[in-house]
Amino acid sequence: MESKDYLNDISEIKNLMNKSSRFISLSGLSGILAGIYAIIGAAIAYYVVTNSVRGYLILDGVVFRTCVGILIAIAVLSIGTAIFLTTKKAKKNGEKVWDSTSKRLIINFLIPLVTGGAYILIILNQERYGQTAALMLIFYGLALVNASKYSIGDIRYLGYTEIVLGLICA
Repeated sequence: MESKDYLNDISEIKNLMNKSSRFISLSGLSGILAGIYAIIGAAIAYYVVTNSVRGYLILDGVVFRTCVGILIAIAVLSIGTAIFLTTKKAKKNGEKVWDSTSKRLIINFLIPLVTGGAYILIILNQERYGQTAALMLIFYGLALVNASKYSIGDIRYLGYTEIVLGLICA
């Protein structure tokens, strides 16, 4: 009988340690919906670009500003969906969304992502467009790898995949 108590205690300790060191409230559905939003946005942007007068994108045109607007709308919609579904999941499970683990996750994710975004904007300002796609993949992969210690382990492998794809793209 005592051995059952020990096993229950060990299991409870393991669950507490996992909750205190990993952010596990993120809704998987939010990632799926973000992908769907991106596909719809890409289709709309493709339609806008191919049906424009030129048939291609230039950086100082109305078509470019329209595509940037679509990009911003997708980002806002994806982030809003993630926040809504994650909050809903956390309340359902009786967990807090904004704790020290989630703060560490956000900080470790944003440091390489913001650094990469700033670097990409710098090289775009210098009119060197050729490596932007590769750099976006690489810095996003680095952000995922950096934040993976506070999330599920599969995020690390997704980050490695993004980095490899970025290197192939380069």
